[in-house]
Amino acid sequence: MDPNPSGGDVVDGQPVDAADMIAALTAAQFVFQDGATQSFTAEGRTTYVDRGTSSAGEWSVTGEGTFSSFWPPTYRAAYTVRWTVEDGVRVGVSFTDTRSGVRYDGRYR
Repeated sequence: MDPNPSGGDVVDGQPVDAADMIAALTAAQFVFQDGATQSFTAEGRTTYVDRGTSSAGEWSVTGEGTFSSFWPPTYRAAYTVRWTVEDGVRVGVSFTDTRSGVRYDGRYR
């Protein structure tokens, strides 16, 4: 998978521009190291599936390379989103929690 960001070529670790966030997140389903998956829609919906159990949330772009997620009833988080690039190809993105610094690497399926 290689979504085409508006800014052209990107390098590994480069923040995803706000203008490219929807394309980057909706290009394909993400698979995480633990096998969990996550899908995003352009309308701001997201579904996370872990060991067969799914949960639904919402997301929005909040700034350059940053997005916010909401998981009802009360959980909110903000993440910095950066490209994962291998051999010049965008293979996914990393999500880093802006408060805790915990990073999640999602690869396009």
